[in-house]
Amino acid sequence: MVPMTDLDTFSALLAPEGQELLAALRDHDPADELATATRLRRDHPAPLVSAALGQARLRQRAAAKFGADAARMYFTPNGVEQSTRAPVADHRAARLAALGVRTLADLCCGIGGDALALARAGIRVLAVDRDPLACAAARANAAALGLADRIEVRCADVTETGTAGYDAVFVDPARRTGARGGRIFDPEAYAPPLSWAVGAARSAPYAALKIAPGVPHEALPEDAETEWISDGGDVKEAVVWFGTGRPGARRATLLPSGASLLGAGPPDPAPVGPVGGWLHEPDGAVIRAHLVAEVAEQVGGRLIDPTIAYVTADELVPTPYATAYAVTDVLPFNVKKLRALLREREVGVAVIKKRGSAVEPEELRRKLKLAGPHSCTVFLTRVAGAPAMLLGHPAGAAA
Repeated sequence: MVPMTDLDTFSALLAPEGQELLAALRDHDPADELATATRLRRDHPAPLVSAALGQARLRQRAAAKFGADAARMYFTPNGVEQSTRAPVADHRAARLAALGVRTLADLCCGIGGDALALARAGIRVLAVDRDPLACAAARANAAALGLADRIEVRCADVTETGTAGYDAVFVDPARRTGARGGRIFDPEAYAPPLSWAVGAARSAPYAALKIAPGVPHEALPEDAETEWISDGGDVKEAVVWFGTGRPGARRATLLPSGASLLGAGPPDPAPVGPVGGWLHEPDGAVIRAHLVAEVAEQVGGRLIDPTIAYVTADELVPTPYATAYAVTDVLPFNVKKLRALLREREVGVAVIKKRGSAVEPEELRRKLKLAGPHSCTVFLTRVAGAPAMLLGHPAGAAA
């Protein structure tokens, strides 16, 4: 892909000729790109055609995060990669609006995805980023979606931007580095560092800091609430909240349902016991938030092992925070025995899950040589410290 790297080319995309090209490429097939580029270059400058094709590809990639809005928006490669999914941004914006926030400084705004959600929630936004191209995209996005009157974009160093007078601060530090965008795991290696973002947050009545969901709990400020958010079962981010009145609280929020589980204070250990008739697989946000014990209490259950986040129970008690499976077999781990059992039951489709096991599911699948009309779920895990395999099926599915 030829990336858009200069403001002049980006400005040309916003002009009538660029808009004509983008409209012509709205539904283009990437497989036909060479022929499309050759055809378009007969009537348009080659750099503009390349930029329009790159933008069309970015829009197609961004549809997974922004839905139908992506077809009208403008992106940079980093902007697509680092932007928040719209449902997650909408959730954060709704929480800030519910707190009474009406004005907010969005620091490290990128292409403006979060600013758009905040503006739609009725909040006036100052969006700041030091990348001129990202700022140009943010302005274009605000205009394209009819939100320019609610979003002021400023190209500046966020560490030199005053936020006095704003109800809230939102900071989304860069968490990738290098040409390939490798993930940064040390919060102090974010740009800007987490410690700076925490200082900026404490200067406002309310604040939200977007960070990686794998952040060590010991790196979290004690005077803030931290929320882990999953969307469709995938953990997307953690948010450090200031001003909610819940210092030290841990929250897991599951989208699209909006179910939210709150834990206060240090996590209590869940009881451990034998495998019962049901196995509950907690959502990843619940696990990251260290709220598995709360789920165990909800379902009247216990852990199958003190180090494994599977909850077992004797009765089915539905909870939005975990997926339930009926357990049919609990066996010591043995590939030959598993293969024979699945062959006997004519299992042709097996969903293989692992937690606390070194076995690779795809390698095991090849060894099982599955065939037949039936299906099951296989859990590779530990029970009371010993390697084990549990067989079952999702609650509500036929045995």
